[in-house]
Amino acid sequence: MDVSARRPDKVQVGELAGSLGFLLRLAQLHAFEDFFSDHGPRGLKPGEFSVLWVIACNPGIRQSALGQRLMIKRAHMTKLVRALEDANLVSREIPDADRRAVELTLTPNGRQAVDKASDAFFGYEETTGAPLSLKERAQLIALLQKYVGLAEETGR
Repeated sequence: MDVSARRPDKVQVGELAGSLGFLLRLAQLHAFEDFFSDHGPRGLKPGEFSVLWVIACNPGIRQSALGQRLMIKRAHMTKLVRALEDANLVSREIPDADRRAVELTLTPNGRQAVDKASDAFFGYEETTGAPLSLKERAQLIALLQKYVGLAEETGR
């Protein structure tokens, strides 16, 4: 065994270095590791904040549309919304026109939680791309938006 392969920074990954899926997964792990370190914001987890933020942007959004947009599996979405409802952050309503649907809105506590967390979350986002120049960061964001179908959206 090559002794250099014992050091993580010397381990060769071969063709994986050009694999989009592999690189996206490593980037996600890197961002989450930093997020959950002492440097990241405290309080809501990234998934919880994302759900609350999108509900705040779309009051009365259907749970199914929210789950599809954020690519959260139905069972996990149900569990997450139930937990947010139990924490008095989200209210669920079943509309008379479609008894199978569930519409979501933030409670006053949910609105307060989003307002409180948004500066920390979006401020953290500014630092998570620190290895990149501002131009590189903007380019990466634009490419990822295009890749996931959000190219038409603008920042906050």
